[in-house]
Amino acid sequence: MKKTSIIDVMTKNVVCVSPEQHLLDVKHIYEKDKFHHHIPVTQNEKLVGMVSLIDFMYNIAGAGMNDNNEIYQKLKVKDIMTQKPFYLKTDATIEEVANVLVEGNYHAIPVIENDKIVGIVSTADLIKHFLVEAL
Repeated sequence: MKKTSIIDVMTKNVVCVSPEQHLLDVKHIYEKDKFHHHIPVTQNEKLVGMVSLIDFMYNIAGAGMNDNNEIYQKLKVKDIMTQKPFYLKTDATIEEVANVLVEGNYHAIPVIENDKIVGIVSTADLIKHFLVEAL
């Protein structure tokens, strides 16, 4: 059986934020249509953290949808992000990423090459791949 590279299934146009951005920017990203996975946090093009929807929702509890709520300007990404996130390198296979995702600790994993983020792979990316393979 051919080993399929993670590069073949990952999302390549990754939306990232910096640690200094306000939560309002994260809110606007999550409000975009069809955006449902974690947001990598980069500084000087290097992965330094991740923000999950759960991290975001927990920290804005009660803030509502109004952009003017003070919490969106008070908190920054660095205040809520998970530091030192798990990642895979571009030489990983989809079998490896599937084994990590099935454990349930992650729903999206950043992909790194030469210390720079080049993609992110989510459970949805794998499902799409396996559906195409099955047809």
